[in-house]
Amino acid sequence: MLRRMFFPILMGIVGCAFLIGLGVWQVQRMHWKEGVLARIEAKIHGDPVALPASAGLTEAEDEYRAVIVEGGFTGEFIELLAGQKGTSPGVRIIEAFAAADGRRILVDRGFLEDAARAAPRTGGATQVTGNLLWPDDSDSFTPPPDPKTGLWFARDLPAMAEKLGTEPLLVVARAPTGDGIAPVPVDTSSIPNDHWGYAIQWFSLAVVWGVMTLYLLWRIRQRTV
Repeated sequence: MLRRMFFPILMGIVGCAFLIGLGVWQVQRMHWKEGVLARIEAKIHGDPVALPASAGLTEAEDEYRAVIVEGGFTGEFIELLAGQKGTSPGVRIIEAFAAADGRRILVDRGFLEDAARAAPRTGGATQVTGNLLWPDDSDSFTPPPDPKTGLWFARDLPAMAEKLGTEPLLVVARAPTGDGIAPVPVDTSSIPNDHWGYAIQWFSLAVVWGVMTLYLLWRIRQRTV
């Protein structure tokens, strides 16, 4: 009987160990992701600094950094198809911004309802506080801007910069910039941390594997009694 039970026992131990190992790995990944999110949150809500020179900026080091920039909106903008819960359809306004030092960058001013799109905008000198972002909204399935309406469907940073003649640098406003445009600040809600759910799945499978192994051993024992 022991000889017949050896292989099921071995497979039960190996299978449970493998599944438990995957669950532990997911728990470790969860703690790692929590650390990443905490560092990003610290950057997002940190004290804003003057916009650094382009030569010193990198996506790896500077994404989410809080900055403040002086200058004025140029009136050149892109409308990005967007929506917000509890509001009518609308667009996000990505506008060229002429900084006081002569640089031209992009500012994501936020959401504007369709009913307000035709209203005149004041422009002029202003100060923008926000966060640097290198968005990756677009992919190979994203359609190009609509030639009839001019609407864009994703924040394609190089393409937007080329269109508006700016540096490929985007500041997402975290405070209102006027003209009835509601800011859509950067946050971590779009960065998933589902590792605890995956860990529960692996641990549950380990329990199922163990129960199935015990059931098989019971069947073998019953047949040999």
